[in-house]
Amino acid sequence: MSQAGSILLVLRHSPYSSQIAREALDAALTAAAFEVPVSLLFLNDGVYQLISEQQPEQLRAKNLSKALPALALYDIDQIYTSKSCLDIRGLNAAALCITAEPLDDAAVARLFHQYQHILSF
Repeated sequence: MSQAGSILLVLRHSPYSSQIAREALDAALTAAAFEVPVSLLFLNDGVYQLISEQQPEQLRAKNLSKALPALALYDIDQIYTSKSCLDIRGLNAAALCITAEPLDDAAVARLFHQYQHILSF
């Protein structure tokens, strides 16, 4: 099934190592504000963006996980993560601040083939 006109944003970076995670979230919200269907896929260290008990104040950064529940207000409800990326980092769905559908590696590969437009952050 093709997701014509939709964008898949792939978030691969940890939330506070640079501005990339914040920029990805801004891109998702901007596209959705212009009624472009957006899906998110959290891979690699990007899964750390989903952890609910973040403490970025020690880094003098804003808590990115507090902004993620706003995705639903923008009709961004297709949110995925890699089960293997979670497992490697010792995380599970209970540790996440929002609901993200865990996909096995084959399902992640299929997801990439469903979208014409993919932005990787």
